[in-house]
Amino acid sequence: MQLLNLRSVLLVALALPLIGATACSSKDNPDEIRRQTAEATETMRRDTKAVVEGVREGMRSSDKAIDINSASRADLLNLPGMTQHEADRIIAERPFKNAHELVARHVIPQAEYDKISDRIIAGR
Repeated sequence: MQLLNLRSVLLVALALPLIGATACSSKDNPDEIRRQTAEATETMRRDTKAVVEGVREGMRSSDKAIDINSASRADLLNLPGMTQHEADRIIAERPFKNAHELVARHVIPQAEYDKISDRIIAGR
């Protein structure tokens, strides 16, 4: 029994330095560190570029006004505070001469109109 324990201790004593040397050599290798840094930098650059493109696209789409006379239901629902019922009423009451007719014709309340007035037009 003691011989078995002695062998186990000896095996662990010999294995630990070998494992330590292997672990240290791969982590401390300057070429490996450079490679990992380059990979991380490339990933960060690619992700940053994707975020910037997303922000640009979001800014472009928010700058465009929606024509209430031709907008789809989905486009109308993307307006802040717009409900399905209000979007359906806008579509049913078309055409509008101007955007404020939404309030004048009691399609949506003034408070809702105030939220979206800078994002809508009534084109022909």
